[in-house]
This record gives sequence, C-alpha cells and structure tokens, in this order.
Amino acid sequence: MGEPQKHIIPGESIPEKKFRLADFFNAHWDSYVQSPKKPIKPEHFKAVNALRVCRTPVLGVDVYACPECGEIKEVFHSCKHRFCPTCSWKETVDWAEKVKYRMLNIEHRHVVCTLPHSLIPLIKQNSRILLGALQRSAAATFSDWIGNKHRLKIGVVSVSHTFGELKNYHPHVHMIVSWGGVHQKSEELVQLKEDEFVNYKFLKKKFRCKFEDELVAMFDKDLLLNDFQDRTDFIRFIKSINKNSWVIHLEEPISHPGKVIRYIGRYSKRACISEYKITKMEGEYIAFRYKDYKDRDADKKPMEKEEELHYRDFFPRLLQHVPEPYSRMVRYYGLYSNKGNCPDEYLYQEPEPCEETTIPEMDDEKNCEFCNREMEYIHTWFQVRYWINKKTGSKKNSQHIVIRKELMKKRSAA
Repeated sequence: MGEPQKHIIPGESIPEKKFRLADFFNAHWDSYVQSPKKPIKPEHFKAVNALRVCRTPVLGVDVYACPECGEIKEVFHSCKHRFCPTCSWKETVDWAEKVKYRMLNIEHRHVVCTLPHSLIPLIKQNSRILLGALQRSAAATFSDWIGNKHRLKIGVVSVSHTFGELKNYHPHVHMIVSWGGVHQKSEELVQLKEDEFVNYKFLKKKFRCKFEDELVAMFDKDLLLNDFQDRTDFIRFIKSINKNSWVIHLEEPISHPGKVIRYIGRYSKRACISEYKITKMEGEYIAFRYKDYKDRDADKKPMEKEEELHYRDFFPRLLQHVPEPYSRMVRYYGLYSNKGNCPDEYLYQEPEPCEETTIPEMDDEKNCEFCNREMEYIHTWFQVRYWINKKTGSKKNSQHIVIRKELMKKRSAA
C-alpha cells in the first residue's frame, strides 16, 4: 500500500444511472424507523429527508419558457446536502473548478493517510474533533518533512472520509500535497524531483506521533468521550495501537493542478455511495459494485465485486457516514490556507488541454433545446406534502403554491 502506483485521468464517459437511492429510501425508510437496527440521530433524519425530497416539487420547481418557440422547461430545486449523491457530485465539480486556481503551478501528489482500526470505537464517539485531528496531523507530517528537508513552504488540500469500498467505517484522509513549494528564504518557487526519495517508515512514525500527541492532549483536557478507567488505562491503549498499521500511501506526481483536482475530486469530495455503482434494487434488497483491494487480477488491479444487503443492514451502514453538524470535511493548510499568502504569480492560471471526465447532466440548463435561446423565468411552484389528522386519521391532499414572476420582482425591488 505504501508504494506509489500509476494513476489514470479518466476520459471515458460515465455509465448510465439506472437507480435512484431516494427510491429505496422512499420504499423502506418509514418501515425501518419503526424498529431501527441502530439508534437514528437527528442529523440522520435530516439527511434522509433531504435526500428523499431532492429534485422533487416539495423543494420547488422553477418554470422557464422560451421567448422564441414557447417551449416550457421545469427545473427542480436540489437539497444541497452532503449526504445526497446527486448534489455532492455537482458540488464536487464546482469545487474542483474553484480550487485549482488557488494551487501552485507545479506537480502535486495524492496522499492517503489511514488510522488503525483499533481506534474506530473512540473515533465514533468523538468523530468531529478526532477527524479534525487526523487532518491536522497528516498535513503537518508532510509540511514538517518537506519544510525541514528542503526549506520549502508547501500547500495541502485535505478531505476526510469515514467509509471504505464496502461502506464500513474506515477513517482516513485524502490529501493533495504540492510536490514542492515556495523557498523559506529566497521566496522562489521550487519543484521537487519526481523520483524524490520517500522514507515511508519515517513518515508513518511521524504521522503516528503527531496524532497521538493530539489524542493525549485532548484526553488530559477532558475533551474526549471515552470508556477508559483512568489515564494509566488510556496510555496503555495508546501503547497498544503503536504496534498496529499506520498507513501512508503516495500516488505518483501529477503534472498540473487541473488534472490532480479532477483526479481526486471525482471521488474524494462526494457522498459515501455513488448511484452509478448501484446494480440492483429488488424488493427489500439493494446491491452495489465495489473494488476488493485484497483480491487482484493478473495486472494487479483490484477485482470488482458486488455486495447485496437488506435495507435493515444497508441503512445503518450508510447512515454512520452522515457528517456531524458543523463538521468540516475539507480543510486547507500551508500555502493553501487563508493565511498562506501565496504569491499570485506562482498560482495556476492557464487551463491546460487535457481529456475531461464526462459530467452527468443536472437538468438545470436554462437554454432552449430546440432554438438554443436563453429561456425566461415565469414562476416557481411548490408542492405541500399531505399530513395526517391524528384525531380523525384523514389525509389532507397535496397543495400547490405558486410564486408568480411579478411577486418575485416586487420582492427583489424592495
């Protein structure tokens, strides 16, 4: 896992999406909440509700008309929740377009740092602060190493993940690390050699020590929810995880920021499951594709397999990855932080010609498909879902609320 592997910037089109995750939740969520397998947190309810109403009339529909041919188009509002596969993909595309212009115009490396699985119970109890500590420790490991060895200030973009291929709990962090930086004295932009020696054993130890230092400091300040009897019991646990595997994996350097962002962004800043990987939804069961990195073919590529789960197993496995309120999945360090003061002349500016990944249509294009004229906004309407009268048991029918264009103009003018 520690040695670099070759990467491929995808140029092939994305397969057609056959299933919607919202349909599976609509079919079985109401039954599941009657007797959940694991406790459902408020953020879980919020995430599922957002997913179920995303791009439906409940959130609103903008109606547009073509002034040339009269064609009518309806654009559904999205939930914009991080748990939603559709919204998170669009957010990834927008994020990648913005971030690449904040990056140094040199090579970057994709780095993955993984914690031992024996830490999982403690991280689940304190996910927000410990995932933040994971990101800080991983970024500081490379900032210190390159800073001390080459006297360079580097930039790091960090994205935390809690899920693996099978959607089990697997805390790790993806980082985009500038393979070089601005010299601490001369202020010149310096790029490291592609074959720069990487001492994996040294980096793993440094990463472990930095994370454990934060862990001990949090325990001493009584910031951690834990089941340890006392500090001696906690230190004994720390010593035990020193023997476990602290994984650091580096991909080969990628030449341009635009390429590295497209490469890592297509799966790093996204929901825990892609609807394109769902292969079957039949009755109470759902199946999805995954890569088994322990089983490889003759070319040493991971074998692609299928996992099938009942909804009572699938829902809790998925919901454990809903981010806690106010948690930050993406962080920026060094030259890429708000205090980085990176010189503008060193930043990526000109788009390079390269093969792009096909992006699924989001159905929010405002041009007429027949005459290519820009369509004009007419009104927005919402569908109010029915509710049940607890006394009589009767259902109220759905209602439509229309906000006319004239009303919107009055509000904007005011």
